[in-house]
Amino acid sequence: MRGREVSEELRPDLLEARVGALYRTDGDGRLLDTNEWDSRPAPRFHLMRTAAGPILRGRADLPAGLLQRLQGLSLREPPDQAFTRLPAEHDRYLAALSEHAPIEKVWAGPAYVLPPAPTPDLDVVNIDEDACERLAGRFDDWLEDVAHRRPFVAVIAEGAAAAICASVRISPTVHCAGVETHPDFRRRGYALAAVAGWAHAVRACGATPFYSTSWDNLASQRVAQRLGGQLVGVDFHVT
Repeated sequence: MRGREVSEELRPDLLEARVGALYRTDGDGRLLDTNEWDSRPAPRFHLMRTAAGPILRGRADLPAGLLQRLQGLSLREPPDQAFTRLPAEHDRYLAALSEHAPIEKVWAGPAYVLPPAPTPDLDVVNIDEDACERLAGRFDDWLEDVAHRRPFVAVIAEGAAAAICASVRISPTVHCAGVETHPDFRRRGYALAAVAGWAHAVRACGATPFYSTSWDNLASQRVAQRLGGQLVGVDFHVT
């Protein structure tokens, strides 16, 4: 039943909305910067491969001819729900982008939708301005985010946050997770509980919780899998 409920939500427009939630764009849909309160530079190229087909975005400074070439390459990608780690046209994307500027960074990883989850067994609390002292000493670099990244939840251990999960990219229909566990509290199921609590809060807002990570982060992938997350696509972006 849970798998069916998730699948019914995976409309192409929702997957498009997820990519749209990641970035701010110009009037032509070209990437300007990340969709965050402390916006950061967007990659030159973002491709999300889905079973319904590729979703591609290019940064605003890409020449129109280059973007058309990249779009043409993306149409060769096989729609395959098994999802290989890298796109079939990986080498050609990089070659085309190298003609524009040197490649600085390449990133790839899976994206999941999280289904409704049971209430976590551990103590998960909402973090707002009145509770942000729970982050102090362990997640100081998240303190400025509290006012901007909601829902924001934490698992408490020994009087303070041990793991946190917050909405780091937000749109009316989609929230994207950011999660971190303090090194002293890893391998205890705290991240699992934090993400479950966050997903529950996002659904209570009427939005869909998306969770993405890199292929190298096996522990993060296990969190999504243990929560019943459905793999809905693979991101590939190049700076």
